[in-house]
Amino acid sequence: MEKKTIRIGHSNTDYYFDASLPKLAQLTDKEHSILIVDENLFSLIGARLKGWNCIVVKSGEEYKIQATADGIIDLLIEMEADRKTTLVGIGGGVITDLTGYVASIYLRGIKVGFVPSTLLGMVDAAIGGKNGVDVGVYKNLVGIIRQPSFLLFDISLLQTLPEEEWQNGFAEIIKHACIKDAAMFNELRNHDVAYYRKNKKALSALVKRNALLKTKVVQGDERETGDRKLLNYGHTLGHALENQYELSHGQAVAIGMTYAAGISAKETGFKDAEKVISLIARYGLPTYARFNARKVFDVLKHDKKRERSSMHYVLLGKIGKGQVKTIPLETVKQIIQELNQPSS
Repeated sequence: MEKKTIRIGHSNTDYYFDASLPKLAQLTDKEHSILIVDENLFSLIGARLKGWNCIVVKSGEEYKIQATADGIIDLLIEMEADRKTTLVGIGGGVITDLTGYVASIYLRGIKVGFVPSTLLGMVDAAIGGKNGVDVGVYKNLVGIIRQPSFLLFDISLLQTLPEEEWQNGFAEIIKHACIKDAAMFNELRNHDVAYYRKNKKALSALVKRNALLKTKVVQGDERETGDRKLLNYGHTLGHALENQYELSHGQAVAIGMTYAAGISAKETGFKDAEKVISLIARYGLPTYARFNARKVFDVLKHDKKRERSSMHYVLLGKIGKGQVKTIPLETVKQIIQELNQPSS
C-alpha cells in the first residue's frame, strides 16, 4: 500500500494506492464509522463488511436526490452519529457524491472518506471534493465542495463491474488525455478495455496516473474559477443528455466529447477531431447520437457554466491541450444542430 498525503485548499487528503478493502480498519475506527453502500455492491461484498455499521441505499443515479440524503440523515440520527463519527462512502460516483454531501451538512460537517469501487469513481468522481445531488433533470444542481479525509484505492473491486461500467470509467480517462495528457492519449490508442482488465499492473498505473492528474488540476483551482473548468470537457452537452435519455454518465460524456471535438474544429481550428472520436469508439462508447436538439439545449441553458447569454465551453486546441472558450448560447445551439445526426 502506497500512501500520499495531498493538500487541496485548506484540507489534507490521504491517498492509499494499491490498497485492499481490509486496510480500511487501519484508517478509521469500526465502532465510530458508518459505511454508505448501495444495494448492488452490498449484495456482492456485504460479507466483507461484517462488523461495520452500514447504511444500504438504492442503486442508481435516479436516487442521487435530496430524498435519499434525507433518508440517510434520519438513519444517522437513529444510529446516534455524532461529531466524532466518520462516514465512508463505498461505491461509484453516486455513493461518493451522496456520502460527501451528507457528511458536509450533518451536524454542520463530519469526517468523510471514500472507497471508490468503480473505475469512474477511482479516476474522477471520488476526487476533488465535489459532492451533491441532482434536481430533476439538472445534474449536481445542489451541493458543496469539501475534500474527503482519505481515499482508499482497491482495484480488485473493479472485478465486480460489468463491461458498461468499465466503459464509463474510460470516458473520463479519455477526457483527461484529451485536455491534459497527449502521451496517455497515445497509450490508450495502443490498447483497449480488454487489455487493462487483464493487466493488473497497467490498470493500477492508469488509475494512479488519472487520480493524480485530476488532483493536480484541483489543487490549482479548487473552486473552479480557472483550470478546473477543463475537467468539464464533454460534460456540458453530456449532462444535458444524461438524465433526459437515461444514458450512463460515461455514454453521455462520450457523446459530449464527440460534439465538443466538432465544436473545437469550428471554434479553435482543432485538427484531430476524428482521432478523438475514433478513440472514444475504440473503448466501446457512443459518439454521434440522434437527440432532440431543442429539448437538450433547454436543459443545457441551465448548466452551471452558463453566464447570462454565453456559455463557458471546454474545447480542444490540440490533443492534450484543453481550453475554455466563451461562446454565445445561440452559437452553441446552432453548432449542436448542425452536428446532430443519427448514429450509424
